[in-house]
Amino acid sequence: MNVAFIPVRGGSKSIPLKNIKPICGKPLVYWVVKAACLCSHIDKVYIATDSDKIKETVEQLGFEKAQVIGRSAESASDTASTEFAMLEFAEQYEFDNIVLIQATSPLLTSDDLEHGFEIFAQEGTDSVLSVVPQKRFYWEYDEAGNAVPINYDVYARPRRQDFDGCLTENGAFYITTRDGLLKSRNRVSGNIKAVEMCEDSFFEIDEPSDWVIIEGLMKKNGVASGDSRQEVLKDIKMVLTDCDGCLTDAGMYYSEHGDELKKFNTRDGMGFKLLRQGGILTGIITSENVDLVSRRADKLQLDILKMGAADKLSIVKELCGEYQIGLEQVAYVGDDINDLEVITHVGFGCSVASGMECVKEKASYVTTAKGGEGAIREVAELILDAQGKIV
Repeated sequence: MNVAFIPVRGGSKSIPLKNIKPICGKPLVYWVVKAACLCSHIDKVYIATDSDKIKETVEQLGFEKAQVIGRSAESASDTASTEFAMLEFAEQYEFDNIVLIQATSPLLTSDDLEHGFEIFAQEGTDSVLSVVPQKRFYWEYDEAGNAVPINYDVYARPRRQDFDGCLTENGAFYITTRDGLLKSRNRVSGNIKAVEMCEDSFFEIDEPSDWVIIEGLMKKNGVASGDSRQEVLKDIKMVLTDCDGCLTDAGMYYSEHGDELKKFNTRDGMGFKLLRQGGILTGIITSENVDLVSRRADKLQLDILKMGAADKLSIVKELCGEYQIGLEQVAYVGDDINDLEVITHVGFGCSVASGMECVKEKASYVTTAKGGEGAIREVAELILDAQGKIV
């Protein structure tokens, strides 16, 4: 059994409660928990904390593989080593192999962890650590106080393209066996291999200035809404949407007899059909409770219809439990403030182009189409394309 161990404490001095401070719209710890949960080699993800606030925040993320556990005050002190926390965990839990993951490395991806475990499985490997290749010239002081080069000949300075450089530990993750950890009392031991991560992952969040740098790198690399979006979309198993403003244009239409009318878009109907054909659950969650919505859901053959929904997030969590999927495997499309909580908690929270600005700011994706003009079809095609199911 392979487990991930993510130690997070509430007593950070430089950035108070930094592990749950939002970065790119999500708590800092979210990014590494997501990477660990999406790694096929990891069976269980343990987040160890001494903070009730962190515990509450992580549990609300809704990752199916994740479990929050406690840690002693001694292991969460300013002077305790990470090994102390790992050993405390290893003495209480059974597992075969462990990957230590640092929450301060939000650029970590599940692909990095997959690669790490592939190397770990190689014959003769006892431990693996993550590194970043660095083509920099390092110096140190000698006994006389003079600066001397460490990794090159100052009289034969190599060109960058001819320079091998060195490998720098970036602190993102370490893999070892339980037996090796208990015997060596160290995060790595024996024959140690390295897995190279991207150059940007050199940075860790320790000081406020690091926060600015890493958030900028995350946005540049599309962590919240770009290439890594594919990683999220590949795992989506349920697509839910609000009705008014998403499936409709939010207009209120009435017949001459006073009957309420709604304008739906046939492209959205086809989007739902394609999702169903792709094996993805579909549904509507709306605060309304009108027969017109029920008839539309029946016509679309949706799996789920929840009307009169006052607390949409609680309903989504219940659905996740019923269908045995994680919140990270849910896509939700909304447009107004009553959708905001769901949008920020699911794996792929979307706003239609005509949504409220506060909703669009928090969404992982904003459709080019307005509500009632094929926005659901747009989201459906994104998901199906990522999963290789697009027709």
